[in-house]
Amino acid sequence: MVKRTLCVPASVMALLALGAPAHAIISNDFDGTIQAHRDRQSELVDAQTTIVATADAESRELTVEERTQLDELAAEFDRIEGEIDRRTRAQAQFDALNASRGRQAVSDPIEGDVPPVSNAAPSRPAAAAPSRSPAAPRVQANGNFGFRNFGEFAFAVRNARSGGQADQRLLRNAAAGTYGSEGSGADGGFAVPPDFRSEIMTKVFGEDSLVGRTDRQVSTSNQITFPTDMTTPWDASGGIQAYWTGEAAAITQSKPNFQDVTVKAHKLAVLVPVTEELAEDAPALDGYLRRKVPEKMDFAISNALVRGDGVGKPLGFLNSPCLSTVSKESAQTADTIKAENIVKMFAAMPIQSRNSAVWLIHPDAEPQLPLMTIGQQPIYIPAGGFSGSPYGLLLGRPVIPHQVCETVGDLGDIMFVDFNQYLTLSKTGGGRDSNGMRADVSMHLWFDQDLVAYKTTIRLGGQPWWSAATAMRDGSFTQSPFVVLEAR
Repeated sequence: MVKRTLCVPASVMALLALGAPAHAIISNDFDGTIQAHRDRQSELVDAQTTIVATADAESRELTVEERTQLDELAAEFDRIEGEIDRRTRAQAQFDALNASRGRQAVSDPIEGDVPPVSNAAPSRPAAAAPSRSPAAPRVQANGNFGFRNFGEFAFAVRNARSGGQADQRLLRNAAAGTYGSEGSGADGGFAVPPDFRSEIMTKVFGEDSLVGRTDRQVSTSNQITFPTDMTTPWDASGGIQAYWTGEAAAITQSKPNFQDVTVKAHKLAVLVPVTEELAEDAPALDGYLRRKVPEKMDFAISNALVRGDGVGKPLGFLNSPCLSTVSKESAQTADTIKAENIVKMFAAMPIQSRNSAVWLIHPDAEPQLPLMTIGQQPIYIPAGGFSGSPYGLLLGRPVIPHQVCETVGDLGDIMFVDFNQYLTLSKTGGGRDSNGMRADVSMHLWFDQDLVAYKTTIRLGGQPWWSAATAMRDGSFTQSPFVVLEAR
């Protein structure tokens, strides 16, 4: 017979020498390594999200370098997933081999049964029949923490709050409670899985949202300062100048005229109490939270970008000094928008912004657009059809009906805006994702009312890049990337 030698690490031998149980040492080693792998996978997912979000914020395709980075991150994620699967399988086999057999109970005899008689030698006792209790949910190293949907996650939280055994998928990413231990009973709080946070983020920062159109920056600090040069190419004094110079003559010097633009991140929060009845219906809760939370956050942010006063919220362009207001036509009928208004608003937009500007219009004013013509030519093309766009086109630029606009006739019922000239800052870190978003659930806030609280917060600030509207080199009106029509 060939003898096999088992190599045991010195660290394990040292612990065994101190009297530590072998099964505890090996099990802890499994757990620690698997958790380290999961933590690394979370870092890889965060890195991929940051790369994609940066490209989306700049409204461009991924570069070759970014594609290569994403491929490398994905390959490492898959490699680690394989390591986790192998270690999980080995741990399951180890646990099965070392599981306690428990007390073997003899069942009561059933009338009519005759115990078998055997003269054979006693044999080794058969293993106990496998348990039919529900299998523990598998803790996966993905962005959902193994939950199939948001409703299933919410139901697990509700079950833990009700005194049931906490789902292991929750404990993997427990958030510290207000008091008591992490993730235990009514004291605990839990962080919403990153894939579900990402879905909320996608709807808030998507292409159809106003903040998704802005010049987005991220920072780990509460505020950020950018230098900006507001001088125009035709300014004759101040800032960098260009001079015609004779041969061998001294060149006249000039220097930049920078202004600082400082943006501070403010907190926007949504706190949603969910009843016991809704929590029991996982699909209904899943659809409710996924729909309502991003809807409320998106409108609150959009409204602040337009009319925020800058106190505890972004500075909206309607309250900024760079706003350009186009005068109404003489004797113009109240609550109307005329083709002449549109042409003058278009002319007030800087040339470099006309390819990226959009029209924001209140739905009440939308029926007037198809009636506008210059001569015999319509200036509005409805959505679909010839426009080939989900939005109608007004002088070639998209028209977005939006509730942030005022009703027809008031200042702000129609606005021509280049959001590329609006700076937004998202604060990251502190448990927040790459877009500054954090989502948590608490079981103790309304514990006595059988309610579970879902909280989503984001740290975001913003203001226009421009500090003032720009005067023309020769002319009577000003230009700005934020143009509105005077009240009528």
